[in-house]
Amino acid sequence: MKSFSSLLGTRKQNKVARLAASIVATLAMAAPTSLTNTGSIHSANATSAKTTTASVQLNQTKPNISQLQISRTQYQAAGIDPFVLIPIVLVGGLVIFVPLFCGGLVVIGEREVGIVVRKFTLSGRGLPAGSLIALNGEAGLQADTLAPGWHWGYWPWQYSVKKESVIVVPQGEIALIVAADGASNPPERILGKIVGCDNFQDARKFLTEGGEKGRQMGFLTAGTYRINTALFKVIMAANASAHGMTPEQLRVYSLASDKVGIVTTLDGLPISAGELAGPIIDGHDNFQNGQKFINGGGRRGLQEQTLLSGSWNLNPWFVQVEQVPMTEIPIGYVGVVISFVGKAHQDVSGAAFTHGNLVNPGHKGVWVEPLYPGKHPINSRIMKMELVPTTNIVLNWSDRTERHSYDAQLASLTVRSRDGFAFDLEVAQIIHVGALDAPKVISRVGAMQNLVDHVLEPTIGNYFRNSAQDYTVLDFLTARSERQSEAAEYIKTALRAYDVQAIDTLIGDIQPPASLMQTQTDRKIAEEERKTYEVQQMAQTQRQQLVRETALADIQQEMVKSEQSVHIADLKAQAQIKQATGEAEGTKLRAIAEAEGIRATGNAKAETYRAGVEALGSQGYTAMQLMQIIGDRNVRLIPDVLVGSNGSNNGLVDGLLSMILWNQTGKGELTPTPLHPQPVVTKTQPTPENGHPPIVVNFPVDK
Repeated sequence: MKSFSSLLGTRKQNKVARLAASIVATLAMAAPTSLTNTGSIHSANATSAKTTTASVQLNQTKPNISQLQISRTQYQAAGIDPFVLIPIVLVGGLVIFVPLFCGGLVVIGEREVGIVVRKFTLSGRGLPAGSLIALNGEAGLQADTLAPGWHWGYWPWQYSVKKESVIVVPQGEIALIVAADGASNPPERILGKIVGCDNFQDARKFLTEGGEKGRQMGFLTAGTYRINTALFKVIMAANASAHGMTPEQLRVYSLASDKVGIVTTLDGLPISAGELAGPIIDGHDNFQNGQKFINGGGRRGLQEQTLLSGSWNLNPWFVQVEQVPMTEIPIGYVGVVISFVGKAHQDVSGAAFTHGNLVNPGHKGVWVEPLYPGKHPINSRIMKMELVPTTNIVLNWSDRTERHSYDAQLASLTVRSRDGFAFDLEVAQIIHVGALDAPKVISRVGAMQNLVDHVLEPTIGNYFRNSAQDYTVLDFLTARSERQSEAAEYIKTALRAYDVQAIDTLIGDIQPPASLMQTQTDRKIAEEERKTYEVQQMAQTQRQQLVRETALADIQQEMVKSEQSVHIADLKAQAQIKQATGEAEGTKLRAIAEAEGIRATGNAKAETYRAGVEALGSQGYTAMQLMQIIGDRNVRLIPDVLVGSNGSNNGLVDGLLSMILWNQTGKGELTPTPLHPQPVVTKTQPTPENGHPPIVVNFPVDK
C-alpha cells in the first residue's frame, strides 16, 4: 500500500500537514476546555487562562468558520479531496481525547492556580459537620490546589477544576484575609491567630495547625501569592469598597516626620483595672506583628507605646493610629512630664521634699527630669506636658497683662494705711523658676497658673495689706523706696520655700485719696513756686553780678588810673598832713603867745576894772560902761513902735497893727548889729505916776 506521502506531492504534503496540525490543535484546545468547564467556583478574581499542548505552546487562536472555509477553498484549489483528511482527523481526535477523557489531564498556566472540587467519592464519605474544606478526600472543595503544569487523574465526571489568577498585591498596599473555614475564635479574641501556612498559600497547613476562621491577624504584603480562594477571601484596595472599607485603609501606613502616632489596638486582653493604657510589649515590631503582641500579653485599647515617622505595614482590623503633632517646647521653657501610666510610683525626691512625689522617666507620676527645648514624641493621651518658663516672669497687680497671661486675673491691691485712708497700690513681681526646680514646683502646685493663684497672689497681697497698716499714706509716697526694699526682702524669703526665686519686687502707681492728694499737690505747687522765685532771684543776682563785672571790666582802665590818683592823693594828703602838722604847731605856738598876751591884757583890764570899781563903785562903773557901749555901738534907746495902755483894751491891737504896717513899708527894718542880730521890739511899760516912762534896755543873750 502506498503511503500517504506518495500520493501527494511534496508541496501538497506540506499543505496537508499544516491542515492536520491546525485541526489537531483546535481539537486539543477545545477538548480540555469542554472537560474542565463542567463545574465552576465563584471567586472574586476568576479569569480564564490559555492552555498549552503536549510539546509546544501554540500561539494560534481558534480558527473560526471563515478561516475553515478559506482553508477548504485553498485545499480544493490545490486538488486535495477533503474526505481524505477525515481518517486523519479521527485518528488525531482519538489520540487527543482519550488521554484527556480517560487520563483526567488538567493543564494549569504559570500565573494560575487550580481550585479543585470533588463531586463524589466511591465510599460516600462527606465533610465533617461545620467544615467547608475537605482535607482527607471528602467530596467538596479541596484544601490542596493545583500548581502550574499538567495534572492527571482529574476525570471530569468526578472533579471540577476552576482556574483562578494568582493574587498580586501592589507595592505600597497590603491585603487582608478572611478565612471561610477553620477553628472558632476564642471569646476574648477578635482576629484569627497567625499560623505558619506560607502566607495563606498552604490551606491544608492552615487548617491542620489550628488556623481560625474569620478575619485574620495576618495579612499579605506586596508580592504574588497562590491563594485557595475557596478558603480565603482576599481584600485589597481594588475591591475594598465591596467589603465596606476604603482603599486608604489597605495602603501602607505613612507617618509624617513631625507627627507622632497614638496607637489603639482592637484585639488582645482587656486593660487592667485602674490603668489608662496598655503597657509596652517587646518584639512586635511596632505593631506590625500582631501575633507577637498578643502572645506577649498585649492589651486592647489605648497603648502607651507610640509610632514614629516612617512607613508601617499595619492591619487596620488590629491597629488604629491617630497622628498628632509632636510636643514642642519653645526656647526659654522646660517641659515637666506628668505621666498617667507606667511603672509603679518610686519616689526619688528625697526625704527633704515632702510636697509630692518625683519619679524617674517611665514611671507613673511627675518625672524628676524635665524635657528641654525641642520636639518630643510624647503620647498626649496618657501624658501631660506642663510648660514652665525658665526666663524671668513679670506678674502685674494692675490693669496690665503680660503675654504669658498668668497675671490676667490679678488686679491692683486695695490697702488701708495707719491713718485710716484706703488707697490702691500697683505692684510688679519678677520671679524665676530654675530648670531643675521646675519638677518640684509642678509636683507641689500642679501648674504654673496654680503657682500664681495659690501662692504668689495671697503671699504678696497679704504682705502689702499687713505692712500698709504700719505706715501712713504719705510714708508710701515719700518713702517709697524703703517700702519697696522691705517688701523685696520679705517676699524673696517667702518664695524660696516654694523653690521659686524672687528676683525683685517693684511698687508701681500709688493712688491715695483725692482730698489728700489735692493737699499734697497744692503744697508741692507752692514749693515749686518758691523754688521758681528763688531761681529767678538767683538769676537776677547773677545778672546784677554780670552787669557789675561788665562795668568793672569797662572801667578797669579808669580804676587803674583812679588807684594811681588815690595813691598820689594819699601822698599829697600825707604831705599836707605834715604841712598842717607844721602849721598847727606854729598856730599852737602863736595861740599860746596870743593867749599869754590876752591873759596879760585881761589881767591888766581886770586891774583897771578893779580900780574903777573901787573908785566909782560897782553900779556907777557899770552904768558908765553901758553908756560907753551904747555910744560905741549906736544902740537905739527909743523903740520904733511903742505899745502902751491908757486903761483901754485896744492897746495891744494897735501895737500889732502898727508893727504890720511898719513891716510892710520896710521902714521898720533895723540893721543887725553884733549886739542885736534880730530886730528888738520893746514893750511899752506902764507910765508911772510922774508921767516919765522908764528906760528899758534888752541886752542880747550870748548863744
